[in-house]
Amino acid sequence: MTTLLVIAKEPLPGRVKTRLTPPYTPQEAALLAEAMLADTLAMMLAAPARRRVLVLEGEPGPWLPPGIDVVPQGQGRLDERLAAAFALCTGPAVLIAMDTPQATPADLAPALAEDAWHHCGAWIGPALDGGFWALGLAEPDPALVHGVPVPESEVCAQQRRRLTAAGLTVRDLPMLRDVDTAADAHAVAASAPHTRFATALTQLTRAAERR
Repeated sequence: MTTLLVIAKEPLPGRVKTRLTPPYTPQEAALLAEAMLADTLAMMLAAPARRRVLVLEGEPGPWLPPGIDVVPQGQGRLDERLAAAFALCTGPAVLIAMDTPQATPADLAPALAEDAWHHCGAWIGPALDGGFWALGLAEPDPALVHGVPVPESEVCAQQRRRLTAAGLTVRDLPMLRDVDTAADAHAVAASAPHTRFATALTQLTRAAERR
């Protein structure tokens, strides 16, 4: 079975989801980040995996459920941190970010199925903004992600080119919208009203209306 990784930051004010500020305060942005991380970890626990690992910048908090290993996140650019996360793994691994709280086990199911790696070297979950929300590698070689250039709008395309240039067959997971801006937050919450993230956003919106 496959190792499932979530790469995330500790939800501290001023350290996470800074593009939500404004209209939200750093404290409110951190509350939203904690909710989306909780949703992502709950999804991780519901998905079939050999091992579940949170690759964390910062310290675990009460939002961390049992059953998930925690390892420190590497330093440097995003590609360097992703490469370090994959270097922790032996055997197939799928890495997801913390900012798609609407993601479900069904979204990940093709990459976690028993035949997921049959004639397939990689899975990629495109994000609406040109990045990706999930990346799976049959052989988690850090060189497959290290050095992939980032502007965000080209990350998915550049990563796909890196994988195909290495001779890998790449299959797609569903495209999702990740939460970077307030517009993203409202769109994602509307699409997944059952999530902790949607509840947290509704509470913040109602509090603002009362002020």
